[in-house]
Amino acid sequence: MIFWSGMATGLALIVAIGSQNAYVLRQGIRREHVLPIVLFCALSDALLIGVGISGAGVLIQGNATLMALTRYGGALFLASYGLLAARRAWRGGHMQLDASQGATLGRALAACFGFTFLNPHVYLDTVVLLGAISNQHGETGRWLFGAGAATGSLLWFAALGFGARYLAPLFQTTLAWRLLDGLIALVMAALALMLLRG
Repeated sequence: MIFWSGMATGLALIVAIGSQNAYVLRQGIRREHVLPIVLFCALSDALLIGVGISGAGVLIQGNATLMALTRYGGALFLASYGLLAARRAWRGGHMQLDASQGATLGRALAACFGFTFLNPHVYLDTVVLLGAISNQHGETGRWLFGAGAATGSLLWFAALGFGARYLAPLFQTTLAWRLLDGLIALVMAALALMLLRG
């Protein structure tokens, strides 16, 4: 029961639209480095959940300097990526089914790293919130809760990344890519503003 509770809680926090989910969706539609990106996101969440369960969430939450640096750095990163998405929306794009035509694996993972570790909301969701909730289940139960949350993360990113390919027929036109990139630009800009406002 604790495992399923962890999975449900993890999904509730992870499924909300955000920069990381938008990036995984875009890469999934493009069919570009999907497996490494899904694994990176899921393993990163598992790592951060483990850090939260071990008690580090309390330390991070109490460090105003670290939170401020993460907040401003994350806002800058999100705003930059939002501008790139806005430029793609302005210029238009087309479906690229061949991963060699797009970003290299290194660049794709570097972007994913930024969306994961430069986003303060990731720390709040995984380290602070899931860490605090899991620690209510005792010594053994907290790790079972964390395993459930990490499993939920893996299932979500796999569904998002690999399920996105079924949207591919909708993205054969330049207009569809412009709309997607425009939406991504708006999401990134909104998240950057939210971070700056604290």
